[in-house]
This record gives sequence, C-alpha cells and structure tokens, in this order.
Amino acid sequence: MVCFMLLLLLLLPWAVWSLTVAQCGTSDPLPVNHKYYQSGDLIIAGIISQIYTFSNPITFKKHPSHELLDDIVYLTQTYQHILSFIFAVNEINENLWILSNLTLGFHIYNSHFTARETYLASMELLSTRGRFTPNYKCDVHDNAIAFIVGPNSNVCLFVAMTLYVYKISQFGYGSAPIINDQTQEAFFQRMFPAEEHQAAGILQLLLFFRWIWIGVVFINGDNGERFVQTVLPGFSKSGICFDFIENLPTLYFTTGMEEMVTEWINTYKVIVRSTANVVVLHGEINTMVFLRMFPRLSELEDITMKTKVWIMTAQMEFASVSFQRDWEIDIIHGALSIAVHSRDIVGFQKFIQGRNPNSEKEDAFLRVFWETAFDCSLPKTDIERDGRDTCSGEEQLEALPGSVFEMSLTGHSYSVYNAVSAVAHALQAMHPSRYKGRVIVDEGVKLQNQELWKVQPLSVCNDVCHPGYSKSKKEEKPFCCYDCLPCPEGRISNFRDAEYCIQCPEDHYANKEQDLCVPKKISFLSYKEPLGVILANFSLSFCFITALVHGIFIKHKDTPIVKANNRNITYTLLTSLLLSFVSALLFIGQPHKVMCLFQQAAFIMIFSVAVSCILAKTTTVILAFMATKPGSSMRRWMGKSLDISVVVSCSLVQAILCTLWLAISPPFPDLDAHTMAEEIVLECNEGSVTMFYSVLGYMGFLAIISFTVAFLARKLPDSFNEAKFITFSMVVFCSVWLAFVPTYLSTKGKYMVAVEIFSILASGAGLLGCIFAPKCYIILIKPELNNRGQLMRGKNKSQIGKSQTS
Repeated sequence: MVCFMLLLLLLLPWAVWSLTVAQCGTSDPLPVNHKYYQSGDLIIAGIISQIYTFSNPITFKKHPSHELLDDIVYLTQTYQHILSFIFAVNEINENLWILSNLTLGFHIYNSHFTARETYLASMELLSTRGRFTPNYKCDVHDNAIAFIVGPNSNVCLFVAMTLYVYKISQFGYGSAPIINDQTQEAFFQRMFPAEEHQAAGILQLLLFFRWIWIGVVFINGDNGERFVQTVLPGFSKSGICFDFIENLPTLYFTTGMEEMVTEWINTYKVIVRSTANVVVLHGEINTMVFLRMFPRLSELEDITMKTKVWIMTAQMEFASVSFQRDWEIDIIHGALSIAVHSRDIVGFQKFIQGRNPNSEKEDAFLRVFWETAFDCSLPKTDIERDGRDTCSGEEQLEALPGSVFEMSLTGHSYSVYNAVSAVAHALQAMHPSRYKGRVIVDEGVKLQNQELWKVQPLSVCNDVCHPGYSKSKKEEKPFCCYDCLPCPEGRISNFRDAEYCIQCPEDHYANKEQDLCVPKKISFLSYKEPLGVILANFSLSFCFITALVHGIFIKHKDTPIVKANNRNITYTLLTSLLLSFVSALLFIGQPHKVMCLFQQAAFIMIFSVAVSCILAKTTTVILAFMATKPGSSMRRWMGKSLDISVVVSCSLVQAILCTLWLAISPPFPDLDAHTMAEEIVLECNEGSVTMFYSVLGYMGFLAIISFTVAFLARKLPDSFNEAKFITFSMVVFCSVWLAFVPTYLSTKGKYMVAVEIFSILASGAGLLGCIFAPKCYIILIKPELNNRGQLMRGKNKSQIGKSQTS
C-alpha cells in the first residue's frame, strides 16, 4: 500500500501536465453563445448582457450545455451598447495621435444576465482563444488589457470577483455593484453617476413639487437594500412619507417564473390601491421590462389602472423584450428620470446606418438583433423563425420605432464609449514616448505575454518615491534601494525621490497629498459671520431687556416690592448686569490692543460687582429676619451702610487684583498658528495666566459665598423674600461657570471665544431672570400683591415662625 501511494505521488505531476496539454488541444466544452471578436495588438474585452436565455433546472444528470432551451429573449435597445464599443475602438485605431504604433481589438461576450454565463465568459477570455482552459494560455496572443462590463450590477460584481485575482482593470457602466472587498474595488472603475448624487436630485425634486406622500419600489439585491437602508432615512428626515416600500424579484428568465409573476402581481396591487400618486422606482436597466408589464397585469387581474408619476433612477434606460415591441408605452408618459450625461458623437449615426447582416458576418449579436428588431428571419440562421417573413438584410434601422431601437446615443452607450476611450488614453499616458513613432520588427509588435506596465524595460531597485513621500534606506541593501515613507504631518516633499520632507512655515499647512504648503486662513470671531451676529444680537437683546427692567423699577420705585431689600443695591445690580451684557461685545471682532486690555478684566470686574450686590441683598434678608427677635443686637447693623460696605469691600479686592494683573502682565493681541491645522487664530493672550485664574477664582469664591448664604436663607418666611430666587439664580450662575472651564479648555480657535461669550450671556440672563422676573410679574401682572399689607402678612408669618421656634 505504501509503495502504491509513493508511485501515485510520483506520477501525479506528469498526469496534471498531460491533462493540461490535452486541454489546450480540445475544443470549448461549454461554448458561449453570442460573441464578437476583432483582432488587434491590444484587446479590450467586453462582457455585456444583451440576451436573456430561457433555462431548465440544473439536474446534474446531463451536460450543462444541453440544459439550455433553444429560445432567447433579446433587449433590442441594448445592442447600441455594443455598437458604441465597436465605434470607439475603430475611432481610436483611425486616430494616429493616440496609439500610432498599436491597434486595438476587442472580444465581446454576452453574459445572458446570469452568474453562470458571466463566470464562463470571464474564464474563456482568460483562456486561449477557441479553447477553454481556465487560467492557462497556450500562446501569447489576445491578452485582454481591460474589461468593460455591464449594464447591471450583478454582471459587474461577478466579473470583479473573478478578474481581481489577475489585476485586470474593469470599467462598469450601468448599475454599480456593491463591492466590499477593497482588493476587488481597486481594479473596478465606475462610469456612471454615483447613487448618492441621484438620491439628492430625487429628494430635491420631491421637495420642489411638495410630493411628500410617495411609494417606493426597489429590486431585490444589494443595491436595493442599500437604497432602502441609507437613502430612504434621509428622505424621512427631510419630510418625505412612504405609503409603501415594496420589493420586486430580480428579472431572470429561469425556472420559478410563476412565483416571480405572482410577486409582480402582488406588488402591482399595492401600487394601484395606494393613495400615493408618486412612485420612486429604484431599479436597473431590465426593470423597464417589468414596468411595461403593468398594463397587461391590469387586464389579467381586471384591475383599474391608475395614473402614477414614476420617478426613476439613471440606471433604468428604456428597454423592452421582443414580445413587448407592439405594446403601448402610455405607462411611462409623464415619468421622470435622472438623465445620464451624453452627447452626439460625430460619425456615430453614419456608422450605425452602415451596419447590416450582409456586411458584418462576424457580429453574432447583429443577426439575432436584426431578426428580433424587424420580426423576420435571415437566411441560414441557426434559430428557426417559423411563420415569419425573410429578412433581406438591407432594412433601415432608422425605420424602427424608438421603443425598439434608438438612433441617438443613449447615456449607457455613451458610458461604454467613454470607457473605451479612457483605456486608450490611459495607455498613451502611461507610455507616451512609445507611441510617437512606428516600431518595425520582423514579426510585428509583440508584447510577449506581459502586463502592460511591464513592457517598458526598467533597471531600478524599486519604484521612485512620488511627491508627498521621502526616501528611507533599507537595511542591509545598497544605497539605491530604499523605501518610500509618507511625510509626517505638517511636512511636505514636492519632487520625486526626496531625501527628506521639509517643514511648512508657521503660516502655512501641508495639503492632503503632502506635496504643497498652503497658506493658512486668518480666523477670529467676526461680526460678519453667523455665529458672531447671533451672539451680538443676543447681547443687545439682553441689554434692552435689562434696561426695560431698570425702567420698570425706577417707575415703581415707591412701591413696597421695589423698596424692599434696598432699592439702591437693586439699581446697582441691574446696572452691573447691563454692563456685563455690553462687555460680551468686547469679545467679537478682530482683537486689538485696547480691546484685549479691557476684555477679560471688564467682564470679571462687572460680574464681581453683581455678585457682591447679590451677597449684600442676601445678607440683608438674613439680618432683617434676625433683627425681628426681641432684644436682638442685629438691629444696629441694619441700614444702607451694611449693603454698601459689602459691595465696596468685595468689589475692592477684585479691583486690586485686576489692577495688579494689568500692571504686571496685561493681555495683548496674539497669533496662534499651532492650535488649528489650517487656520491662524487671532486672539487675546491673557498675559499672566496666574493672575487671570486668580481673578476668575476670586469671582467664583464670591459666587459660592453668595450661593451658600442664599441657600441658608431660602426658607425664611417673607412675602418679598428674595433669598429663594437668589438661590436659584446662583445655582444657574455657578453651573454655567463650572461647565465653562472644561468646555473652554476643550475647544479651539474662535470657538473658545464663543464659549466665553455664551457663558457671560447665560450667567447674566440667569441672574436677571431668576431675581427680577418674579418682581416684574407682581408689578405688571399682579399689582394687588404689591402693597404694604402683603408685606405685613409676610412679617406676621415671620413672627409666628419665630414664636414656634422659641
């Protein structure tokens, strides 16, 4: 047994070699129907779905090629895609300025819209022409340099999954597939509008016409699911509502047709019975076939047809199958679709008019197209057309209705034309010197079975380092061998093979490619930008409100509620709040010397006076309550002198600290070129950071003392007791400034200034609202409470509370 296994291992390589050689000499066991070949020095392959093939279930009991029925369904309009392909190749070959030394050829296959046929076509294109040996070529000819695939997403995906292994570029036209593998994505180029831009256009259209009650129909598959999951939520956020969101089966002419038709009918019933008059249809090129079946379904199911406005994506080019050629197209009258950019190409229509089956024998697509489009049979056709007239082959394409064939270039065809042109110009751009003169050798131009980028001989250790990179020597390698490292942040290299990256100046930053230093923009909180305008308006609004409150208190200065707790201190507090709102304006605009000098000191000093006034008012409330006790010594402390003493002493300490700050190290205008990557921030430097936080800390200390005193006095019984409202105001004040510190330190640039302005306005508004809003309410709305009797009732409550305590 061991000897047998050893013998088998020895013979295995020979057996594999023999099998490979044998395959190179055999014919294709699974021929691809409908293909078109034109020789050339360089071959562009095309896998383009044009023809549906009816198929039986795969039983694995007989050869797969026998499981295909002898009937096909042709999309006549899509033949123009192949014509634009051929026209582009011929146009490039006639232009000596593009590829003067080489000629382009093509190899076009039909994929029948199925995975099996697409994979088969891909493998055959990678095999020797005329033989089917996957991944093995017996010669050096007919190597495809690029693939053009379409028009639906499945065909593109199947090709991408196959060809990325061979590092062959693919150009997809029509619906773009969802490719999750980055390696596959790297070799796939989309030639069609991005779906996110189409979705934005559809949304604008819906909002413009106020179509906010709509239905949505999408095709089963990855693209449809992505549309539902990523696009429709954005529609909802913009105010669009959905009556229904229905899916349709993918159109394949395989088994299960009855189930598919049943799904169509059910979806159609939902659409017809819906009250939505607009339906967004997200589909592919063959979805138009489904849409044109709706009138027939109405007759079949005896359902009254309702007019709907159909909004379709760009992928849905007008297409129909052969049995729909005589059907009415009323259902798409009034439909709206995203248009694909296209333009008339000189000579294209003349090229189309010159093609017919008599002159183009190699075009396998043309014969079946001709028979389907003109509903006739060509002589010697492989497909029997019983009961049809015989085609002469000289019929005129321009005589066909637009529902069968378009003479003008469609968006899909223009995308194919652009894809071929892109390949040719890429070849020219990669090696421009090679195509300037004709190269003559004994056997013509030979590429020796090499990839395109390997043709030009090179003698280097490694590729050059492009701008944005610098050379890094490889260990234990000669000096000509090096790695290419991307430049660090803030550094650039602007030529190839740079030895090192250079630092950008402080007033510049490195662009994304890191090959250019770009000047930084000057940034500061300006009155001309929305944020500055909003903050300035808030500041002026609060100034007006404060002045209005001040006027109310002056007008009613002799009423008990104003006279309570020292109205002079109340006036001082209102003036301080007014000035604090004004001081916020010092932070807006381009910083200069005077502005920076008074910016921080002014607002801190003003707030210190305001907090001192609050402390004085709260102290008055407590002493007034204590003075009501019989024999209390607190009465001698009562009076205006106490309030003034508290305000002056507390404010004086802050004034001394601010004076020392401005004398020792005052703030000054400064430039910050490091915090923001792409901006130079104009700001006011605080000068001495220690003094800045000292004055800020002292203001916080006063706020905490005021809050503590007000908290202790919050439950003192008095009709005009301010302690409770002062407590609320100090909670707001302290909360704002506690939140200010981490927020200020975590923001950058002009937004730091905006945070400070917001804190000034918010804390000032908190004091104004909590302290004065209740009093203004009594003065203006409830004047009956603003009397001495109400005040005396409050004092009686105070006496009762004192007696119970005793």
